Amino acid sequence: MGILEDKSNARLFYKYLSKVYDRINSFNWNEEMRAEALSWLEFGDDPKVLDVGCGTGFGTEGLLEHADDVHGLDQSVHQMEKAFEKFGKHDRVNFYRGDAERLPFRDDAFDVVWSSGSIEYWPNPVEGLRELRRVAKPGGQVLVVGPDYPHNPILQRVADAIMLFYDADEADRMFEAAGYEEFEHHIQQATPQSPRAITTVARVPGGDEAGGSSASGTEESGSGAEESPSTAPDAE
Repeated sequence: MGILEDKSNARLFYKYLSKVYDRINSFNWNEEMRAEALSWLEFGDDPKVLDVGCGTGFGTEGLLEHADDVHGLDQSVHQMEKAFEKFGKHDRVNFYRGDAERLPFRDDAFDVVWSSGSIEYWPNPVEGLRELRRVAKPGGQVLVVGPDYPHNPILQRVADAIMLFYDADEADRMFEAAGYEEFEHHIQQATPQSPRAITTVARVPGGDEAGGSSASGTEESGSGAEESPSTAPDAE
């Protein structure tokens, strides 16, 4: 387990990183990559959407272009304070402080569940992926963005010491263990010199559109819960 997969370490890390996060983040995960990832989702009419590990609200901002009923959760109050500055505490987004591995929502609550730049900090990513599946409606979609495992052996050792990096084979294992049957992986990259992101789009089993057999694959692409001041009827 990497040092930042410890939740207390991650909270401390983001206490300071939150001050410059939006400026630094653009080198790894930019608006073009976000728009591309959003294009892989089917929002439908009046979707209810959850952003897990919403941080300062970069992913949330993109989700608001497709949905009016948007909810965001993060364990770092310092990160969410930056999101409050953008969206308000009670206005466009319902915010919660909570844990991705113990989501404070009922089953089958959301049409789309999005999580970008969060899975790498989860001590038990399979449990987190199960939680995303649990709160998504059958036939709905779950999208997860994480850091692709580097090819360089030296960088691999550094990555392993810091947090979770994973390749498509490991993503297959995690999503299958979490109960997903249909999913595909996309590799995204801001620039040729930037770290690569691995973005997985999964269909939640049980809906009319969900298939009965695995459709996993990789596609190369360019480019203890505590509620925050907002409340939501689906939190239990």
